[in-house]
Amino acid sequence: MAAGALTLWAGTRKGLIPVRQQGGGWQLGRPHFPGEPVSQVVLRADGNAYAALRLGHFGVKLWKSVDAGASWKEVAAPAFPPKPAEGPWKDDPMPWTVDQVWALEAAADGRLWAGCLPAGLFTSDDAGASWQLVESLWDRPERSEWFGGGYDHPGIHSILVDPRDPAHVTVAISCGGVWQTRDRGATWTNTSSGMVADFMPPERREDPNIQDVHRIDQCRTQPDVLWCQHHGGIFRSTDGGMRWVPVASPAPSGFGFAVGAHPHDPQRAWFVPAHSDAQRMAPEGCMVVTQTRDGGASFAAHGGGLPQRDAYHLVYRHALAVSDDGETLAIGSTTGGLWVSTSGGERWECLSRDLPPIAVLRFA
Repeated sequence: MAAGALTLWAGTRKGLIPVRQQGGGWQLGRPHFPGEPVSQVVLRADGNAYAALRLGHFGVKLWKSVDAGASWKEVAAPAFPPKPAEGPWKDDPMPWTVDQVWALEAAADGRLWAGCLPAGLFTSDDAGASWQLVESLWDRPERSEWFGGGYDHPGIHSILVDPRDPAHVTVAISCGGVWQTRDRGATWTNTSSGMVADFMPPERREDPNIQDVHRIDQCRTQPDVLWCQHHGGIFRSTDGGMRWVPVASPAPSGFGFAVGAHPHDPQRAWFVPAHSDAQRMAPEGCMVVTQTRDGGASFAAHGGGLPQRDAYHLVYRHALAVSDDGETLAIGSTTGGLWVSTSGGERWECLSRDLPPIAVLRFA
């Protein structure tokens, strides 16, 4: 493989597929975990990688690789303790069983963070050999008001570890808003101020505890700038996520699930619009990626190389990936389409339209 060549990992309903950049093009490899649903994957700088599988009746499994994906070994998976028979949570309607690992991130201090459905947050300080429930978040009384968005129960889908301080972690919950810790999870603060849930009654629309955040991402080199794709549109923060400001809805739609922040330019971000909550597919059958270069003041819609008619694709929360160069992007859809752009999202190359539904994309 040429120096500087990229590898893209595609977590799909039928396995984890490596996609390698070769000779100016891209080559799809044979899947790891063939036939099994991969819900999340994370790759560390030291070559270690982790893949989470959602096996339904057989539960959640977690696999680890120490050789950048050449081989895999099963490790422990996040699991709740037994549901208490007494106390404030004895009648908790939320199941105390992990349905899927929805977010998986590695911090610079070696800690792994896993966000799950239902909305439990877990940590591992021994490279996945064991996991601990972050009880300081799970036991907060506000959790009793969290509720499901697309799922029956709330889930933690976004975890941002501050590159300047691994003790500072931001998580997003659908539907439970944005929460932050600055002490490695000992204490938490809801930081959803400015978000508006327009699907709620007027008196509750600004309630920070019920915001339906679809996905958050941050600029890696200027991490005080965060972007949010919310059920009610797009929001941006320039103060580390303490307060959010709505961004004017771009054409053709401000609704969607995926957001990708430029790793170095805090003014740039990408989104993949869907028609609406009621019609979760490309607006008017025309698939585009919208990009802002001025902090959300304006947007451009790019469709070159994407299907422009009869397109029923939807891009999930984690199926938009931005490489560290800020110019190579990938998107994958629920109907098996995979596209890559090497022009900052302005033009796209189709790698396949025959893959299983794609849940997550990650550049190595």
